[in-house]
Amino acid sequence: MENPTPLANVIETASLTIIPVALLIAIALISGRRRLMMGIGAVMIAFSLISTSVVVYSERMPNAALIELSQPGANLEGKELRFGTDLSALWGSWTTQTSNGSVNAMHDSFNPMGGMMLLMDMFVNVTFGGVGVGLIGFFLYLMLAAFVGSLMVGRAPELFGKPLETREMRWISLAILAQPLVILGLSALTVAMPNAAANSNPGFHGLSQVLYEFTSAFANNGSGFEGLGDDTTWWNIACVVALLIGRFLPMLVPLAVAGWLAAKRTAPAGAAPCPWIAPPLWA
Repeated sequence: MENPTPLANVIETASLTIIPVALLIAIALISGRRRLMMGIGAVMIAFSLISTSVVVYSERMPNAALIELSQPGANLEGKELRFGTDLSALWGSWTTQTSNGSVNAMHDSFNPMGGMMLLMDMFVNVTFGGVGVGLIGFFLYLMLAAFVGSLMVGRAPELFGKPLETREMRWISLAILAQPLVILGLSALTVAMPNAAANSNPGFHGLSQVLYEFTSAFANNGSGFEGLGDDTTWWNIACVVALLIGRFLPMLVPLAVAGWLAAKRTAPAGAAPCPWIAPPLWA
């Protein structure tokens, strides 16, 4: 079940972003908020370009572990020679940006900077995202930014003409803070227990294997720094906990906030701090 040709690899790589990008277009057409969706799409593309460029650059560099054993060249460890480093780095970057989890190279063999960016993609988790996952998370950050930005300019916090109050911000903050609390908490607990980590690498990279596993579970991604002995009772239970919290909390909180905002009266359109999040003329 592998891509038979480099062309098939490119087509499948591009297909990873079809649903997330199509969702932006669909919401723009349904809601009439074209400028808002264009702004969100531009931010997502900017994040993607930065991440992908760093990963491609990193994998073009030699593998430090093999630099004295072979001729200097790109990091081809764990990659298919048919695809080389660029197409492997592109897939690795986009699969972690889209909650996809499929791989065409071993992420555990990426150079440190490349592996770091794959982790960052899942930390941010709003660069495209999966089937709507990234956009839901983006709206959480958008509401947090609208709240903080409104206070900074001396206005009552609001979004789409609806007031953002204590109840909404308490739950939004919980949904955003759940990620570092769950990932770092489970990672610390795992490495603190004897033999629970079962990682194949010593030192810092072994810690990265553990961190990647929980980050991937929370982001509903599915990729991993392979070599980790994760087929154990502890890993199965701990990753299920991270997956359940990471999947349902970011969905339920925005739905609850949307319900609370829908029940509130819409303020008249006026000079909003950000015109992209002001109520439309027909609101």
